[in-house]
Parts: sequence; structure tokens; C-alpha cells
Amino acid sequence: MRRCFLFVVSWLFLLPTLVISTALADGTVITESDQAAAAVSKDRTSKGEEVEFLVGNYLIKEGGQWDAKQSPLYRPFGIAFDSKNRMHVVEFEGGRVYRFDFDGSIQKIAGEPNKNYRGDGGPAIHAVFNGMHNLAITSEDQLLISDTWNQRVRKIDLGDQRIETFAGTGEVGFKGDGSDARDAHFHDIMCISISPDQKILHVTDLKNRRIRNINLSTRAVSTVAGNGEKGVPKNGTAATESPLVDPRAAASDREGRLYVLERGGNALRMVDTEGRIRTVAGSGERGFRDGVGDEVAFGAPKHLCLDNQGRVYIADDLNGAIRRYDPVSNRVTTILGRGFGDSRIQLLNPHGVCVHDGYLYVADSSQNRIIRLQIR
Repeated sequence: MRRCFLFVVSWLFLLPTLVISTALADGTVITESDQAAAAVSKDRTSKGEEVEFLVGNYLIKEGGQWDAKQSPLYRPFGIAFDSKNRMHVVEFEGGRVYRFDFDGSIQKIAGEPNKNYRGDGGPAIHAVFNGMHNLAITSEDQLLISDTWNQRVRKIDLGDQRIETFAGTGEVGFKGDGSDARDAHFHDIMCISISPDQKILHVTDLKNRRIRNINLSTRAVSTVAGNGEKGVPKNGTAATESPLVDPRAAASDREGRLYVLERGGNALRMVDTEGRIRTVAGSGERGFRDGVGDEVAFGAPKHLCLDNQGRVYIADDLNGAIRRYDPVSNRVTTILGRGFGDSRIQLLNPHGVCVHDGYLYVADSSQNRIIRLQIR
């Protein structure tokens, strides 16, 4: 198999590059086996869309020869892009943050497999995290990480490569609304996302059962959904006065509507611009079924993102599928996995999704792959 990585450049076509070894930012080198690197592999779906592997290839069970154990990534969860269109990936189990460069190399910019809290105020390459779930990058190339079990959001300046804590004291609890995010208490920050206008960081505060916003300019914290109690919110009620089951991810569209994904709740909910919450998809029962409203069944969905049309992409973890919710039709369809998209691909615990420059990027976490699908 030819060893190569595939990258996206907004003003170029696909750029495959031969890679013999990977030089990490701390000076170490990963020498990769024939099956470790990403293969340039494409498949046309029934709609004429292309499915491509950026890390990995078809597994033996899919009719290929790639071995997930040989991947340079270990349980990748989050994907995001900087202003230069370089892809960044965080690993949940591996504990590392990687940057994919245009020359075909993967540069480790932070982290190590140990779980701890270390590095603030110094070079990010020496930082240690504890259960990173995902990341987001501002338009000014500030990389933000949900450092889940450190109860913090960490920030890496991609210019000087230094790290600091952006939000959270590290103490478990619920505290800090109306104050500086650095003085706030959280309880398991699962996922973060940046609003389309680049003004707000949405924080999914799992065990506090709330969605909290952080103003990126002032660092002021506020709660926008959830009252701390466990339960299914009633349609049309005030989001801040409503219970949530177990919010895992949240992201907003260009109109200011906030979508909230619940794993145990097996539902997608939406907070409208007036602060009212309702369930837009999902019966609440675990299963697999496309459709409209409560016809839909999810299997412990884990993460979401939105495209420029306001469509919501969902990493449906235990179903091994990527689902799409269209707010115009209110319909959920499956676009990858379980025979959809590329019929050969069998996803295992997809956890991270990211839309960038006309493509949907998927972290096939338990198979250590990064896949992308052209969206229309």
C-alpha cells in the first residue's frame, strides 16, 4: 500500500503526499508501518458524493487490509481547522493534540498518554490533559479544548504555542454565572463549540445538566439551558427553567438557535431565539430509525455540528452512524454507516464530527480513523 496523507487546502485540489515518518513537535519521530498512514481512497455514494480516508483505510471486515492498531491516532474524538486550513485532532484515550500539516506530516503540538493537569503558562508541547472530548478554534487561531475531567477549558495560542486555562478552576461544582470564566466551577465539560459570529463559546456542562455560554471577549459565563435537574423538557418551556437528561454537545446556527444533543435522552433538542426549548428529533428510546420528530430513534448520540445551511450532523455512537437533521423538513436521514453512504464502511463509536469547506469530517474513534464526506 502506498503511504500517504491527504489534506484539504481551500484554494487547491486534494493534495496527497508520500510520508515515510512523522516528526513530532517535541523532536520525536513516528516511523509508520505500511498500514499506519492514511490512504487516498475514494468511493462514490449513490448521490455522487465522495467518501475519503484521511487517516486509515478499509478494514479487513470491510474488504480491505488496514489494521486500526497501526494507526498514528489512538481514539480520536475532536476535529477542528485553523485559519490556514490545517486540521487539528484531539485524542480521548491518547491524550494528545495533533496538527496535520500540508507536507504530509502529523505534528504533535500538545499532550501525552498520561492523564493529569499540567503545563499552563508554558509551551503546549509539555501540557497534559485528562479526558479531552473535543476542541474548537477561533478565527484568531486560539485553540480551545474541553479538558473534561480537569473541569476546565484549556487554550493554546497557535501562534506562540503556549497554553493556559481559559475557563474553570478545576473544582467540581456549579458556580460562576455572571463572573469571569476562570473563576467558574463546572462538572464534566463534555463538548464545546463556537457560535457562527465568533462571539460565544457554548459549553456542555454534563453533570450540572446545563448548557453554559462564555463570552469570548469578556469571559462572562451564563446558563442558557437546563435547571440542573434530570428530565425531559416540555416543549415550549423556558430553557433555563427546564430539566435536561444528559446533554453531551451543543452548537448554534446563524439565526441564533441552539441545538442540544442528549446521549441518554436519545434526542436532539433546540432552544429558539426567545429561549424556549423543544425536542425536534428523537423518541427518547434507543433504536435506529430515520424519520420526522418522535419517529426518529437514536443510539446514544455523542456529538454534533452544523453546516452553512443550518443542517445538523450527529455522531450516533452506538448505532455506528452519522445522521443529519434538516430543519426545513424536520427530517433525520442517515448519510454514513449501516449501509448508507459508502456501503462498505462500518463505523465503530463515531464521536467527532466537523464541517469545513464543503466536507463533513468524521472521527471513527474506536477504529482510529478520520474519514471525510463531501456534502451538498
